[in-house]
Amino acid sequence: MIHPFSTWTNQDVADLIAAHPLAWIVSSGSAGFHATPLPLLADLDGEGRLVSLTGHMARSNPLVEVLEREGKALALFMGPHGYISPSWMSDRTQAPTWNYAVLRVEVRVRFDAVTVDEALDRLSSAMEVDRPKAWSPDEMGERLHRLGRGVIAFRADVERLDGRFKLGQDERDDVYADIMTGLGPGDLADWMGRFNPDR
Repeated sequence: MIHPFSTWTNQDVADLIAAHPLAWIVSSGSAGFHATPLPLLADLDGEGRLVSLTGHMARSNPLVEVLEREGKALALFMGPHGYISPSWMSDRTQAPTWNYAVLRVEVRVRFDAVTVDEALDRLSSAMEVDRPKAWSPDEMGERLHRLGRGVIAFRADVERLDGRFKLGQDERDDVYADIMTGLGPGDLADWMGRFNPDR
Protein backbone atom coordinates (compact mmCIF):
# COMPACT_ATOMS: atom_id res chain seq x y z
CA MET A 1 0.00 0.00 0.00
CA ILE A 2 1.31 3.47 -0.91
CA HIS A 3 1.46 5.84 2.03
CA PRO A 4 -0.76 8.89 1.35
CA PHE A 5 1.98 11.32 2.35
CA SER A 6 4.41 9.98 -0.27
CA THR A 7 2.02 10.36 -3.22
CA TRP A 8 2.99 13.36 -5.33
CA THR A 9 3.55 14.44 -8.92
CA ASN A 10 6.49 15.93 -10.81
CA GLN A 11 4.61 19.23 -10.82
CA ASP A 12 4.28 19.16 -7.02
CA VAL A 13 8.07 18.78 -6.73
CA ALA A 14 8.81 21.55 -9.24
CA ASP A 15 6.32 23.93 -7.62
CA LEU A 16 7.62 23.31 -4.09
CA ILE A 17 11.20 24.07 -5.15
CA ALA A 18 10.11 27.18 -7.08
CA ALA A 19 8.13 28.50 -4.11
CA HIS A 20 10.67 27.48 -1.43
CA PRO A 21 14.09 27.40 -3.12
CA LEU A 22 16.24 27.70 0.01
CA ALA A 23 17.49 24.20 0.85
CA TRP A 24 19.99 22.75 3.26
CA ILE A 25 22.86 21.08 1.41
CA VAL A 26 24.28 18.42 3.70
CA SER A 27 27.36 16.31 3.09
CA SER A 28 29.33 13.95 5.28
CA GLY A 29 32.94 12.94 4.96
CA SER A 30 35.91 11.92 7.04
CA ALA A 31 35.73 15.24 8.93
CA GLY A 32 32.04 14.80 9.80
CA PHE A 33 28.91 16.54 8.60
CA HIS A 34 28.91 19.83 6.71
CA ALA A 35 25.75 21.79 5.94
CA THR A 36 24.82 25.13 4.49
CA PRO A 37 21.55 26.71 3.31
CA LEU A 38 21.57 27.65 -0.39
CA PRO A 39 18.94 28.76 -2.92
CA LEU A 40 18.57 26.09 -5.61
CA LEU A 41 16.76 25.99 -8.93
CA ALA A 42 15.08 22.92 -10.40
CA ASP A 43 16.28 21.54 -13.73
CA LEU A 44 13.49 19.51 -15.32
CA ASP A 45 13.50 17.09 -18.23
CA GLY A 46 10.97 17.11 -21.08
CA GLU A 47 8.44 15.24 -18.93
CA GLY A 48 8.76 17.66 -16.02
CA ARG A 49 10.85 15.34 -13.82
CA LEU A 50 13.49 16.84 -11.56
CA VAL A 51 16.86 15.75 -12.95
CA SER A 52 19.23 18.21 -11.27
CA LEU A 53 19.51 21.32 -9.14
CA THR A 54 21.54 24.41 -10.01
CA GLY A 55 23.10 26.67 -7.41
CA HIS A 56 26.17 28.55 -6.28
CA MET A 57 28.08 29.21 -3.09
CA ALA A 58 31.08 31.12 -1.83
CA ARG A 59 34.38 29.48 -2.76
CA SER A 60 35.40 29.95 0.88
CA ASN A 61 32.54 27.72 2.09
CA PRO A 62 34.08 24.57 3.68
CA LEU A 63 31.43 22.53 1.87
CA VAL A 64 33.17 23.21 -1.46
CA GLU A 65 36.23 21.18 -0.49
CA VAL A 66 34.09 18.35 0.88
CA LEU A 67 31.93 18.18 -2.24
CA GLU A 68 34.92 18.35 -4.58
CA ARG A 69 36.29 15.32 -2.77
CA GLU A 70 33.12 13.36 -1.92
CA GLY A 71 30.56 14.58 -4.46
CA LYS A 72 27.47 13.16 -2.76
CA ALA A 73 25.11 15.29 -0.71
CA LEU A 74 21.53 15.74 0.42
CA ALA A 75 19.39 18.70 -0.57
CA LEU A 76 16.65 19.19 2.02
CA PHE A 77 13.74 21.46 1.07
CA MET A 78 11.25 22.60 3.70
CA GLY A 79 8.06 23.75 2.04
CA PRO A 80 4.96 25.09 3.78
CA HIS A 81 4.44 23.75 7.28
CA GLY A 82 2.56 24.51 10.46
CA TYR A 83 1.19 23.31 13.77
CA ILE A 84 -2.34 21.94 13.68
CA SER A 85 -4.11 22.69 16.96
CA PRO A 86 -6.91 20.58 18.48
CA SER A 87 -8.32 23.90 19.72
CA TRP A 88 -9.70 24.37 16.19
CA MET A 89 -11.68 21.11 16.31
CA SER A 90 -15.30 20.46 17.13
CA ASP A 91 -14.04 17.00 18.12
CA ARG A 92 -11.75 17.85 21.05
CA THR A 93 -10.44 14.26 21.21
CA GLN A 94 -8.18 15.01 18.25
CA ALA A 95 -4.42 15.12 18.83
CA PRO A 96 -2.17 17.99 17.75
CA THR A 97 -0.09 17.38 14.65
CA TRP A 98 2.14 19.18 12.16
CA ASN A 99 1.33 19.45 8.46
CA TYR A 100 4.15 19.93 5.98
CA ALA A 101 5.54 19.46 2.49
CA VAL A 102 9.22 18.49 2.28
CA LEU A 103 11.70 17.04 -0.19
CA ARG A 104 14.81 14.97 0.46
CA VAL A 105 16.98 14.82 -2.65
CA GLU A 106 20.13 12.72 -2.88
CA VAL A 107 22.50 14.38 -5.35
CA ARG A 108 25.95 14.20 -6.87
CA VAL A 109 27.50 17.66 -7.19
CA ARG A 110 29.52 18.76 -10.23
CA PHE A 111 31.30 22.10 -10.13
CA ASP A 112 32.22 22.09 -13.84
CA ALA A 113 28.69 21.73 -15.20
CA VAL A 114 27.48 25.34 -15.04
CA THR A 115 29.10 28.77 -15.10
CA VAL A 116 28.78 31.34 -12.33
CA ASP A 117 27.17 33.80 -14.77
CA GLU A 118 24.54 31.24 -15.78
CA ALA A 119 23.74 30.31 -12.18
CA LEU A 120 23.46 33.95 -11.08
CA ASP A 121 21.39 34.95 -14.11
CA ARG A 122 18.96 32.07 -13.60
CA LEU A 123 18.56 32.73 -9.88
CA SER A 124 18.04 36.47 -10.25
CA SER A 125 15.57 35.93 -13.11
CA ALA A 126 13.58 33.48 -11.00
CA MET A 127 13.57 35.70 -7.90
CA GLU A 128 12.94 39.00 -9.71
CA VAL A 129 10.15 37.82 -12.02
CA ASP A 130 7.02 39.99 -11.82
CA ARG A 131 8.69 42.51 -9.50
CA PRO A 132 8.21 46.18 -10.29
CA LYS A 133 11.56 47.56 -11.45
CA ALA A 134 13.02 44.03 -11.59
CA TRP A 135 16.76 43.92 -10.97
CA SER A 136 19.40 42.25 -13.16
CA PRO A 137 22.99 41.23 -12.29
CA ASP A 138 24.22 43.40 -15.18
CA GLU A 139 23.34 46.44 -13.07
CA MET A 140 26.25 45.61 -10.76
CA GLY A 141 28.71 46.47 -13.52
CA GLU A 142 32.35 45.67 -12.72
CA ARG A 143 31.41 44.71 -9.15
CA LEU A 144 29.66 41.60 -10.53
CA HIS A 145 32.93 40.27 -11.97
CA ARG A 146 34.86 41.00 -8.77
CA LEU A 147 32.28 39.27 -6.58
CA GLY A 148 31.91 36.46 -9.09
CA ARG A 149 35.53 35.42 -8.56
CA GLY A 150 34.63 34.47 -4.99
CA VAL A 151 31.70 32.29 -6.08
CA ILE A 152 31.55 28.78 -7.50
CA ALA A 153 28.53 27.40 -9.35
CA PHE A 154 27.40 23.80 -9.42
CA ARG A 155 24.89 21.39 -10.80
CA ALA A 156 23.67 18.62 -8.52
CA ASP A 157 22.42 15.57 -10.42
CA VAL A 158 19.48 13.84 -8.75
CA GLU A 159 20.18 10.25 -7.75
CA ARG A 160 17.13 9.74 -5.54
CA LEU A 161 14.11 11.82 -4.63
CA ASP A 162 11.81 11.37 -1.65
CA GLY A 163 8.88 13.65 -0.97
CA ARG A 164 6.56 13.84 2.01
CA PHE A 165 3.40 15.87 1.63
CA LYS A 166 1.48 15.50 4.91
CA LEU A 167 -1.38 17.83 4.15
CA GLY A 168 -4.51 16.44 5.75
CA GLN A 169 -5.09 13.54 3.37
CA ASP A 170 -5.72 11.18 6.29
CA GLU A 171 -8.14 13.42 8.18
CA ARG A 172 -11.91 12.88 8.41
CA ASP A 173 -13.88 15.41 6.39
CA ASP A 174 -15.16 17.25 9.47
CA VAL A 175 -11.68 17.44 11.01
CA TYR A 176 -10.18 18.60 7.72
CA ALA A 177 -12.81 21.36 7.47
CA ASP A 178 -12.02 22.52 11.03
CA ILE A 179 -8.29 22.58 10.21
CA MET A 180 -8.85 24.70 7.11
CA THR A 181 -11.00 27.14 9.08
CA GLY A 182 -8.41 27.33 11.85
CA LEU A 183 -5.54 27.87 9.42
CA GLY A 184 -7.22 30.58 7.41
CA PRO A 185 -5.79 31.63 4.04
CA GLY A 186 -2.11 31.11 3.34
CA ASP A 187 0.55 28.90 1.81
CA LEU A 188 -0.10 25.83 3.95
CA ALA A 189 -3.86 26.00 3.37
CA ASP A 190 -3.26 26.37 -0.38
CA TRP A 191 -1.13 23.22 -0.45
CA MET A 192 -3.67 21.35 1.66
CA GLY A 193 -6.35 22.28 -0.85
CA ARG A 194 -4.10 21.11 -3.67
CA PHE A 195 -3.74 17.67 -2.09
CA ASN A 196 -7.42 17.40 -1.15
CA PRO A 197 -9.17 18.63 -4.29
CA ASP A 198 -12.48 16.89 -3.61
CA ARG A 199 -13.04 18.41 -0.17
